[in-house]
Amino acid sequence: MKSSPAFVQEPEGNGCAERFIRTLKENLLSIRSFTTVEELRQALLAFKDLYNRTWLIERHGFKSPSQARQSLLEAAA
Repeated sequence: MKSSPAFVQEPEGNGCAERFIRTLKENLLSIRSFTTVEELRQALLAFKDLYNRTWLIERHGFKSPSQARQSLLEAAA
């Protein structure tokens, strides 16, 4: 891995990832405790599925990530 700093006046390059991590912490990691790594892994997979299917994202035109991905694939075809 190597460093990839953001461009001047464009801090949003990392913003999407940082916002997702905040959402994950607020909606899963700060709410539940996990006794095993496997339990955490299963909870993360369930959260990923729930997020991709049901969360409506403003920058995607209030579509879920799965719907936005499908729209992009259809437009590319």
